[in-house]
Amino acid sequence: MGLVSGAFFFQTYQEYAQLQRMEAESHQRLAQAEQRLRDQERVLQRLRTDPDYVEKVIRQQLHYARPSELIFRFED
Repeated sequence: MGLVSGAFFFQTYQEYAQLQRMEAESHQRLAQAEQRLRDQERVLQRLRTDPDYVEKVIRQQLHYARPSELIFRFED
């Protein structure tokens, strides 16, 4: 009887430890997702309020230029 109950408690403890590891991993993923959200919110706020930043993003990502500018593109 003692051996059976010992095996049962050992298995239960292993399951508990596994659940704790899964919870820790979930908390870590949540913290990473929250950090990405904060980063994206900062970028969004800058896009809403900083015209110089908007111009920089447009120039870099869309390759826009002012009418009097020339853009030189080089192959890597």
